[in-house]
Amino acid sequence: MLLGLFSRRGPVRVQPFFGYRNAEHLYLGARAIRAREPVFEARSFWRDFATMLGEYASREVPGLSVEIVYDCANGEVIRGEGVTGPEGFVRFDLPIAPACPPAPRTRWEHATLRWRCPDRGEPGEAPAYILAPGGETRMGIISDVDDTILETGITGNFRAIARNWKRVFAQMPSERVLVPGATGFFTALGGSAHGTHGTEKAGGAIGAIAPQARVRPVFYVSSSPWNLFSYLVTFKRERGLPLGPVMLRDWGFNRRTLGKEGHGSHKLEAIRRIISTFPQLRFALIGDDTQRDLLAFGAIAEAHPDRIAAVFIREVAGAPLTDGEHRAKAAIEAAGVPFWTGSDYRAAARFLETAGLDFEGGVEGLVRTASEGQVPRSGPGEPEAG
Repeated sequence: MLLGLFSRRGPVRVQPFFGYRNAEHLYLGARAIRAREPVFEARSFWRDFATMLGEYASREVPGLSVEIVYDCANGEVIRGEGVTGPEGFVRFDLPIAPACPPAPRTRWEHATLRWRCPDRGEPGEAPAYILAPGGETRMGIISDVDDTILETGITGNFRAIARNWKRVFAQMPSERVLVPGATGFFTALGGSAHGTHGTEKAGGAIGAIAPQARVRPVFYVSSSPWNLFSYLVTFKRERGLPLGPVMLRDWGFNRRTLGKEGHGSHKLEAIRRIISTFPQLRFALIGDDTQRDLLAFGAIAEAHPDRIAAVFIREVAGAPLTDGEHRAKAAIEAAGVPFWTGSDYRAAARFLETAGLDFEGGVEGLVRTASEGQVPRSGPGEPEAG
């Protein structure tokens, strides 16, 4: 079984990541690898370890031509083509104006990736999903992943990392620990999935189940490697968390990837890209105190104070703020951006649900009261239409 993981003659699979688009451009990434579709079912330690090893030890397929066929849901079909690079990645930046104006409400749209196996010439095809924020939507969410929604247990010293290695290398998504209160908090912020309730049971194939749109679009920015995309999608589906485009990283054994400065710079660049793509949206930023999220959020709030609706930082490490973090917090407050910090999302979620989520007019009072752990007698307004 282990030998099969490293076979260079395995089937070629193109894994689309979740894309996103505005009225002018569609952005979608994918990766060509030699591997079968992973099945994240808890069976035994060694079988689960082999599954995870196969995810990390990917065999990339460079030089593969991939076609994208995009259906923008109004009868228009737009095509494009790309070629995978040395690490198997292909990235599409597809002009779509004026054929595909956004719908009033946020929705997921469909595309198809097609290719031919370089060995046998056999055709391959995979569904891809594109998040299209609604034209009437006015707020979105940008969130971290590790220790913001998914407990890692590897914050702190080397002993903590060594003690929790099985979580990363041998546990299936169903066995991982959800940050307490995360599902309710994200539902309060983003709204329920249109027409659905509760969790989704993920099938063997990530593309087999179309994502379900929330009222407000959700984007994820994480320092984890792209190898974990399918794993993280499975985790979020099984826990009732919203799905959305994920900005992960192509890992390398260098200071930029493994050093602390790499976390902040990657997230800062990704957040800037998201907010520039959707100039009509204000964003709530959600992170924690383990990977310098506060520094990145402070820089964004200082540069774009009118674009940030609120900042939420979950306390995990419990360490005193560094000088840089003190300056970042001061920059957030000076920009007039509401700021919440605490160890338990449930207190904030209960307040936000009761308050009515008037993010356009009352977010400052909402976040301040949530930080103080108070629940009002009546909410300040109704949810926004978008």
